[in-house]
Amino acid sequence: MTVLLFRDDAYLRDAPGQVASLTDEGGIVLDQTIFYATSGGQPGDSGQLVWSGGTIRIATAIKGEGDTVILLPAEPAPLPPVGSPVMQHIDWDRRHRHMRVHTALHLLSVVIPMPVTGGSIGADKGRLDFDMAEPPEDKDALEETLNRLIACNFAVTQEWITEAELDANPTLVKTLSVRPPRGSGRVRLVRIGQGEDTADLQPCGGTHVANTSEIGRVTLGKIENKGKQNRRVTLLLS
Repeated sequence: MTVLLFRDDAYLRDAPGQVASLTDEGGIVLDQTIFYATSGGQPGDSGQLVWSGGTIRIATAIKGEGDTVILLPAEPAPLPPVGSPVMQHIDWDRRHRHMRVHTALHLLSVVIPMPVTGGSIGADKGRLDFDMAEPPEDKDALEETLNRLIACNFAVTQEWITEAELDANPTLVKTLSVRPPRGSGRVRLVRIGQGEDTADLQPCGGTHVANTSEIGRVTLGKIENKGKQNRRVTLLLS
């Protein structure tokens, strides 16, 4: 398996690693990585690998078998040999914007307390699909409430619970289409706020800002009808 350095520190921009294997398709697997692999609506990170005698651009990262992360080169190029030490660099500005959007979407699920049927994260905007028959009556009021939550400067932290504890608290899971990964015996939770001032707590494997103040002001786009019981709400970073 690949050690996920970003899980303990989402602010790592550079880190060493060693090439554990190469895939038949030209992907690179490291023993540890700061590259987030595409999942849960969040895109994989892009960036660069540097080693003695070579450099390669990484277009994205995806999940492989056995809890590995596969780095996909942006174009055909010589790959670092297996066993080579490398230095990895992610495109930080893009990653940080993903973190801002992702945390903002968690707060959007607080402002609109309905089951989430889907979602997507981008560098400039994100969206959630909600299981609700009618669209919200006052989009401007929702936007203002969301921005008030962001301006509370909530700390964003992670914690772990057992799968049994999650089963005993099924309301923690807001998403209907994406279920928390299981099999390891524990589940990662992302908490926004602390103690009695917790604004949100839900399972999530993605990267987030350390404080909601980093999100900045957001704008809600149009609310789209995507089916009889599905409403899509988009938010944009300022």
